[in-house]
Amino acid sequence: MLFKLSISNIRRSLRDYAIYFFTLMIGVSVFYVFNAISGQAAMMKLDESSYEIIDLLSTVLSGISIFVAGVLGLLIVYASRFLMKRRKREFALYMTLGMGKGSISRLLLIETGIIGLGSLAAGLLVGIGLSQLMSALVANLFEADMTAYKFTVSVKAITKTILYFGVMYFVVMIFNSIVVTKMKLIDLMQSGKRSEQIKLKNPIVCVVIFIISAIALGAAYYTVTAGYQDLSRAKFIGSIITGAVSTFFIFWSVSGMLLRTVMSMKGMYFRSLNSFTFRQISSKVNTMVMSMTMICLMLFVTICMLAAAFCIRNSLNKNIKELCPADYELQFYLNDHYPEHDVMKIVEEEGIDITEDFSEYVHFYTYMDESLTFEKILGEDAEEIKKSNSMIMFDHPEYIVKVSDYNDLMRLYGRDELELEKDSFIVTCNFKSTKEVRDRTLDKGDEINVFGRTLRSQYDDTVDGFISIGSTKTNEGIIVVPDDVITESSPLEMEYFIGNYLSDDKDTAEKTVNNKINELMKNQNFGACMFTSRQEVNRNSAGLGAIATFVGLYVGLVFLIASGAILALKELSESADSVGRYEMLRKIGADEKDLNRSLFRQTGIFFLIPLILAVLHSVFGMNFAVKTLEVFGAEDMGLSITVTSLILALIYGGYFLITFFSSKSIIKERK
Repeated sequence: MLFKLSISNIRRSLRDYAIYFFTLMIGVSVFYVFNAISGQAAMMKLDESSYEIIDLLSTVLSGISIFVAGVLGLLIVYASRFLMKRRKREFALYMTLGMGKGSISRLLLIETGIIGLGSLAAGLLVGIGLSQLMSALVANLFEADMTAYKFTVSVKAITKTILYFGVMYFVVMIFNSIVVTKMKLIDLMQSGKRSEQIKLKNPIVCVVIFIISAIALGAAYYTVTAGYQDLSRAKFIGSIITGAVSTFFIFWSVSGMLLRTVMSMKGMYFRSLNSFTFRQISSKVNTMVMSMTMICLMLFVTICMLAAAFCIRNSLNKNIKELCPADYELQFYLNDHYPEHDVMKIVEEEGIDITEDFSEYVHFYTYMDESLTFEKILGEDAEEIKKSNSMIMFDHPEYIVKVSDYNDLMRLYGRDELELEKDSFIVTCNFKSTKEVRDRTLDKGDEINVFGRTLRSQYDDTVDGFISIGSTKTNEGIIVVPDDVITESSPLEMEYFIGNYLSDDKDTAEKTVNNKINELMKNQNFGACMFTSRQEVNRNSAGLGAIATFVGLYVGLVFLIASGAILALKELSESADSVGRYEMLRKIGADEKDLNRSLFRQTGIFFLIPLILAVLHSVFGMNFAVKTLEVFGAEDMGLSITVTSLILALIYGGYFLITFFSSKSIIKERK
């Protein structure tokens, strides 16, 4: 009997369950997709290092899944509250007809179970389909061979998804049972007759708080953007707290000012159904100040995480081609235990020939003049620049290289060589913030002293360039000087060996050279030695890009789903409570077209309010992100922001449309 009644209720209330089912289905599919990544990767031809990175990625995503499960669990409970509120009159009828609270609890248990199983099954089917697309993203990140790939289903991910969501549904069932036991018949019968009184806040207090909050928010924006160079950990945390608190009070003050402001505009307020529309909006915002704050902050985090994740991935892919133009690099940090300062000579003495594995190579040194520091380069501007650039190492000696060595390396890299005039120097740099500081100094034409020689800058700004291969723009400055400035007594700083493999089998060549270097280091007391290859740079970049992309997508999508669902459920709940008001408007002659227009405006403004402030936060947040991620060359975020906007429009906009049409259906039920 209860089962048949449950099926009947579900069929009759499909529109009420639409948002609930849609949210659960998306949640399940997202949960499955990100927990099935390791299973998808297992079907590809990856090297050992890539498998290690994917294992690390899977571990990170598993940890985040616990947080995601908590967010989705709270969302399911919130959704259940809406459904319970929506059906109060129905429960009153059951109790009037003699049904006990225990039977109502069992009825809800069956309904929740059916909806849960349905959404779980649908979500898993969607997730399995989407995971096949995710495998293409994994393959693209790791440059994997997908010839062995085939359609696969991750049993482990299915098990984890069922387990996590089973626990969530169990909590929801307990919650529903508790709510049913506390229900009173008189409250249920009068639930639709109570009219909420809108308490107008003092407009002067609201204006004052709004101004103070806006000023505080502006100060936080300034600290993380214009004041970035002087940003400390304490200031950063303070800015986050200030931004969150200011957001709350902006919503609090706007909820009090909105209706007052519109009421003062008599021509607009009394036009059509505007008075009804804005009173409805004011009522919703008044009761959701804290929720609006949380939604706004979640949308802000979503926008920034998605944009930053895509930006890191795109920048790393671009940088590999530009910043890693050679196959292999050896660096020796020279010290007193390595007096010969000639790795080629040591190699020859040991009988280990590393050059035979390279078709072309460059062997050179960089030098260091202890008296020539970055601070000395800056001259009279040093003190002013130090105040606003606390993170730069001003007392570190500058790196110096001979122009002939630099040009030999540029020929190997396939980049433009430098033509250096007599008694001149050129500074190469590709780290944006440091480049701006150096350009400011070079523009003044100050002279420098290098190993006793006075040199002037050949250009008014730095030249884009680098020495070491890598995937990030980290060259803060290398001074290129004429060869005759360097003498045999000039202090050495580092020794470099950079070349391209002779063999086309890059992996085998890398292992061969690494083995020789490791054997060489066992027999010689070198200073610190570092060696890297294009393959290693690619693997590390793929790993960082994968972690940034998947974590950003995972958390961003869940926050976006939560934000849209909470707003949708609140709007549907308000529509259910306002059915009588719409019925009264019809009785006094309101046109159905005007009612639908009013509902559309209510829903649109309700969804736009937190989004507008979140976008404003994101403008400054992304400005901060660009400065933080400049090492990746993240100046151009246009593509990342475009992709993020499309995802936002698809999911958030989807919730808006579903909410509007579901609300439209609800207010028509007593027509």
